[in-house]
Amino acid sequence: MTTVTSMKCACDNCLCVVSLEDAIQKDGKAYCSEACASGHPDGSGCGHTGCGCG
Repeated sequence: MTTVTSMKCACDNCLCVVSLEDAIQKDGKAYCSEACASGHPDGSGCGHTGCGCG
């Protein structure tokens, strides 16, 4: 049996893959940053290089 240790950030427009150990958990979903987890209220992206979410 394989254990999942990382997955794509739950933010639809985000390209990041996040470790479940390091992820920000919100509503049962894993996010790569607080910006993604909070729905980008100020329009800022996650801040990771090469990702244009926000």
